[in-house]
Amino acid sequence: MDTLSDQQLLRYSRHLLLPELDLDGQLALLRARVMIIGLGGLGSPVALYLAASGVGELILVDDDQVELSNLQRQIIHGNADLGRAKVDSAATNLRALNPDCQVTAIQRRADQTWLQQQLDSIDVVLDCTDNADIRYQLNQACLTTLTPWLSAAATGTQGQWIWFDPRDSNSPCYRCLYPDLNSDGLSCADSGVLAPLVGVIGSLQALEALKFIARIGDTRPGRLKTFDALTGEQRCWELPGNPHCPDCGQPE
Repeated sequence: MDTLSDQQLLRYSRHLLLPELDLDGQLALLRARVMIIGLGGLGSPVALYLAASGVGELILVDDDQVELSNLQRQIIHGNADLGRAKVDSAATNLRALNPDCQVTAIQRRADQTWLQQQLDSIDVVLDCTDNADIRYQLNQACLTTLTPWLSAAATGTQGQWIWFDPRDSNSPCYRCLYPDLNSDGLSCADSGVLAPLVGVIGSLQALEALKFIARIGDTRPGRLKTFDALTGEQRCWELPGNPHCPDCGQPE
């Protein structure tokens, strides 16, 4: 795609007015292929904002169905979607929101083998899961395929997000950050979550993805950012790579 139609010029006019983004940035969004793993609390605002912003193709991956307890925070689903596959519910709403966006719904649990087969044609992966095992498998798959990915999490009243880019040999991977993390307590079902928190973190995740695709702003890998919903405080830590990491380094 080298130009925009008249309808697209109007639809994305507020983006086109931004000197940082402009026509080239919008065209980059329209050409992009983004995989979103998890269509729950984080995946809902991520998918909605990426579709509305004009990302060309979204690949949605989730093996779960919509339950009543999801509706407190998972804003892409509604009461009429109870019992539906989350990817199908999300896809219906995204296609209605923006027909420019091609949506592929894949109802399955992501694992390393399958991911490695899918990632060659993906520009960026957004981790919106609440499962450490899936993240470790995603980490391995992205290291193998050199695919950039953005991981985010939100439980209770705390949220965080961090970029990983295996193309940068000096940057850390997920196992450098969490050498041996299990999924106990990661789920909202275990610890609860303040509903708008996932909207805040998911919106920041979508913002980071748009910046990365359009090549604007700062999207350096290895910077762990956190947000406290009760105080409004944000913090940032620089995470060095672990030369002895069993996933990305040279284990002893």
